[in-house]
Amino acid sequence: MYRYDSFDHQITAERVAQFRDQVRRRLSGELAEDEFRILRLQNGLYMQIHAYMMRIAVPYGMVSSDQMRMFAHIARKYDRGYGHFTTRQNIQFNWLKLQDAPDILADLATVEMHANQTSGNCIRNTTSDEFAGVARDEIIDPRPYAEILRQWSTFHPEFGFLPRKFKFSITGATTDRAAIAVNDVGMQAVRNEQGEVGFRVLVGGGLGRTPFIGTEIAAFIPWQHILTYSESIVRVFNEYGRRDNLYKARIKILVNAIGIDEFRRQVEEDWKFTKDGPCTVTQAELERVAACFIAPAYEKLTDVILPSDNKAFSNWVARNVKPHKVAGYASVVLSLKNAGIAPGDATDAQMDAVAALSDKYSFGELRITHMQNLVLADVKQADLFALWEAAKASGLATPNIGLLTDIICCPGGDYCTLANARSITLAKAIDERFDDLDYLHDIGDVDLNISGCINACGHHHVGHIGILGVDKSGEEWYQITIGGNKGSPANIGKVIGRSFSFAQIPEVISRLLQVYVAKRDEGERFIDTLRRVGPDPFKEFVYATPVPEEAKLLMPDYELMAQGTPYDTPLYSPRF
Repeated sequence: MYRYDSFDHQITAERVAQFRDQVRRRLSGELAEDEFRILRLQNGLYMQIHAYMMRIAVPYGMVSSDQMRMFAHIARKYDRGYGHFTTRQNIQFNWLKLQDAPDILADLATVEMHANQTSGNCIRNTTSDEFAGVARDEIIDPRPYAEILRQWSTFHPEFGFLPRKFKFSITGATTDRAAIAVNDVGMQAVRNEQGEVGFRVLVGGGLGRTPFIGTEIAAFIPWQHILTYSESIVRVFNEYGRRDNLYKARIKILVNAIGIDEFRRQVEEDWKFTKDGPCTVTQAELERVAACFIAPAYEKLTDVILPSDNKAFSNWVARNVKPHKVAGYASVVLSLKNAGIAPGDATDAQMDAVAALSDKYSFGELRITHMQNLVLADVKQADLFALWEAAKASGLATPNIGLLTDIICCPGGDYCTLANARSITLAKAIDERFDDLDYLHDIGDVDLNISGCINACGHHHVGHIGILGVDKSGEEWYQITIGGNKGSPANIGKVIGRSFSFAQIPEVISRLLQVYVAKRDEGERFIDTLRRVGPDPFKEFVYATPVPEEAKLLMPDYELMAQGTPYDTPLYSPRF
């Protein structure tokens, strides 16, 4: 993985010293909160309901075992013993004291990490595919290009005060696992007719108050111009993006307002003057950065037949073990979606355990996923059973990757000052209702995403089932969307109707799943059935009879559901 050079070390050390003095002046009263706010945000420090929260940058989701141990150290020394992994492959700590913030940044610097540009109206952390470098469907490894984007965007003198935050995502695979369509700029590796490598570029994607799927602005940009073309995109946004309205200041609003053709014309007009300028990536520069991402010392192995007499292990392999491009190896997803735990949370003990597992089984490296889980990318297939037992002992082996309880969830009203409703508490209630693994495995792939407010940090718009917290006269309610999808094709979910109370939500989800079970064809996923039959059967059953206000969190009768009982026939007698 990438290692700091002298410039990285100098920039990080200077930023720590600068922020230490800014915190001193805030604590002494020399700086008022209004003056300090922009300074702390530049260092990833937010003020939330209970305490300060710091968001630490994890470029394209890659961490070393030493860096994971540092996260555990921060959780123990400065927080309440845990951290929260986010949908942008970062980590957040939610219970910090202002006076400790400079020491945290200094500790991070010792393992080549920082919190720069994890907040503010700047270019944020570049995200990528968590299986980058090991996926079988890769055209190229995108990590060197993600790192080149990181170096270019860090403290870029022209783009430090954009109209609004700006996010890049990049993938080198034919399958989009990086959600490129819902980023300000999304890039996907392609080859042209001559076999040359370049990138298909999408622009104007994003969620929040006004969600949009990104639109293709270029079908092929040579890799040498990944920076020059990006610079022209951001420059046009910086000049013409709205600054008079916070809610209309994203690039998606500009692209939608003037149209993709006009936006493309302006970008290409600017690009004429910079295309072959200093930001053109040379072969030597690409090779310099790519040298940080050489393949580990794989052994020459053959694929193995895994034991099938242990149902729990087999379920884990089916959901949590992914194919690897090298024979005899696999990638393993460690689930942070254990029942009763906030999605994406990990304790200091778990982070230490994960670091040890990565050293023993995966060359000392880990990945953070968009789904708020962790990945060991390079595990010998022969070690999978031993790894499973070790992960199980640390509460990291729930076999639910891609299933209903693999929930994406923002902090919501439990922590965030912007939230209208609780997210974490609702996720726990859903976990309690749907705690039958046989049922979950029969239902199969379902993306369930929860956001506590319209800012959509939980990506509810692109969940197969999305839940949005809304405010009704000071009370928390939840709006349901169905049909969203973050991959290919990407879709924004549609609202099914009026909102529901907290207690009603598990029953609403149950009714959606009952329709799916009755209507699905063999082997068909929830999202595919929904696309085929349309949303009306789902809406009709959800609203056919009132959902009780105090619906208890009880499982439907799995045996009846497995028999495919018609959706318009009650599957069980509700006990309330």
